[in-house]
Amino acid sequence: MTKSGKKSGNSLLRWIFGIIFVIIVIFGVNAGLKDDQAAEEPLQGAQQAGEENLADTQVHAEETESNQDSGLEENNLTDNGPVTRENPGIGNLTVHFLDVGQGDSILLEYNGKTMLVDAGERDKGRVVTAYLQDQGISGIDYVVATHPHSDHIGGMNEVLNSFQVKHFVDSGFPHTSKTYENMLTTIDEKDIPFEVAEEGKEIEFDPAVDVEIFNPGPEYSDDLNENSIVLKVSYGETSFLLMGDAGLETEEKLMGAGYDLDSDILKVGHHASRSGSGKAFISSVSPEISIIEVGAGNDYGHPHEEVLERLQKASRVYRTDLDGTIAVTTDGPTCTVITQKTGSGEVVTGTGTSENGADSPSIPIITRETESEEVKSEEAGEPGTGTISSSADHAVYVNNLNLKDEWVEIKNRGSSPVLLEGWKIEDEGSKHTYTFSSYTFSSYTLDSQATVTLYTGMGTDTSSELYWGSESPVWNNDGDTAYLYDNIGNLIAELER
Repeated sequence: MTKSGKKSGNSLLRWIFGIIFVIIVIFGVNAGLKDDQAAEEPLQGAQQAGEENLADTQVHAEETESNQDSGLEENNLTDNGPVTRENPGIGNLTVHFLDVGQGDSILLEYNGKTMLVDAGERDKGRVVTAYLQDQGISGIDYVVATHPHSDHIGGMNEVLNSFQVKHFVDSGFPHTSKTYENMLTTIDEKDIPFEVAEEGKEIEFDPAVDVEIFNPGPEYSDDLNENSIVLKVSYGETSFLLMGDAGLETEEKLMGAGYDLDSDILKVGHHASRSGSGKAFISSVSPEISIIEVGAGNDYGHPHEEVLERLQKASRVYRTDLDGTIAVTTDGPTCTVITQKTGSGEVVTGTGTSENGADSPSIPIITRETESEEVKSEEAGEPGTGTISSSADHAVYVNNLNLKDEWVEIKNRGSSPVLLEGWKIEDEGSKHTYTFSSYTFSSYTLDSQATVTLYTGMGTDTSSELYWGSESPVWNNDGDTAYLYDNIGNLIAELER
C-alpha cells in the first residue's frame, strides 16, 4: 500500500473510531442521566414549590441494581429484594414514650436512625437529652414539633443545642410565645433545615418504616391543638398513630378524609382530655394499646375519667404518670412493651377477651414491666418526714400574673403547708430569677389554701407579700410567662400571659 493509501486508511479508521467513541459517549451520558433521574425521583412526591422534600435520601427501591447505583447501603437490602414496610430488614423498631411529666416526647429508633417528636416542657429538655444520650444517640435525623405549646416544645432548645439535627419538621402555624420564638432562633443560628409538614406526604425516615403525615391540612384551625402534626408510623404488620394534642375537630376531619386510621398502638391525643378521643374515632383506630403521656397530679384533671374508661374498654392502657417511660419494640409481626415502673405483667397471644374487657390483639404482644433503681429508692422512703414538704404534691401553682403592674401570685391549694425555700420564679428565657430565701423570709412557708404575691420592685416582705427588689421591670407587657421551679429544679407550674 502506498503512503497515500496508508494515510487514507488511517484517516478512515480514525473517523470510524471517532464515530464509535461519540456513540459510546452519547449512550454513556444518556445512561448516566437516566440513572441520575431515577435516583433523584422522590418516593412520595415533591413538597410545594420552593420547599425541600422531607426525604433526606430520595431513591427508588424497585430494583436491587438501581438501589446500589444510587448509593443505598447494603443493610437496606434483603435476600428477597429491597427493604420496604412489607419486606422489612433484620432489626427492630423501638418507639419510646418518655416520661416528661405533663407533656409529650417520643423517640423513634430504627436501623441507626432516630426521630424525636416533641421535647416536653423547658425543664424537661435535660431529661430528654439525658435519655437520648443513654441510648447512645449523638445525632438526630428528624426532630418534629407537633405544635408550639410549651409542654411540647419547651425542651427543644436543650435538644437542638445538644445534638446535630439533620431536619426539623414544624406544623407551620406561627405562635407569638417567647418559647416558640427562641426555638426558631436556635434553628436559624444552627442552620438546621426547616421543613413544614404537609398533609398526605411522608417523612422519609427509613425505607422499611412508613411515616405518614395525616395533619395539619392546608387550612389551619384557630385552636393550636387542632393544628398538631399527626403521624402514622408503620413497620411490617405493626402501626402507631401519634396524635399530638389533636382533638375532636381533627378526629372528625381524619375520619371524613378516608385515612386508614386502624393502628395497633395509639398515642392518645391531648393527654386524654375530654376534648378528644371520641367514641367513633377510637372505634376507627381500634387500638390494642393506648398510651397516655400525662403528669402525675396535674392541674387539668388529665386523663379525663370518661375518656380513660372509653380507652380501657377498647385497649390495654399505659400512662407515663403510673408506668414511667414506656418503650414499644416491634420486629414487624410482634410487639414487646417495657415500662419503667413496676406493674403486673401481661402476655397476650390468644383469642378472646383480656381482663379489662378489650378484645385480644391481632398481633402477639408481650408486656414486661421493669423497676428502675430510682423508683426503688423512692418506695423505700426517707426518714424524718413531717408536715411541711418541699415537693410538688401539694398543688402549688402560679395563680395569676400581671404584666403591667409587675406582680405574680402563687397559691397552695393543697391540704398541707409547703416549704418554698430554694424554689424559684423565672420569666421567659430565664432573663430574671427570684429565689425564695433570698430576702427576709429565709424559710418561707406557704400555708394550705394561702396565696403569696411577689412584686417586682422594692418593699418590705410579709407573709402574703414578697418583693423581688428589682429596679427595672421583669415582665414584658406584650407577652411573658412565669415559671415556678421547686428546690431541685423541677418545673412545678407556669402561667403564660
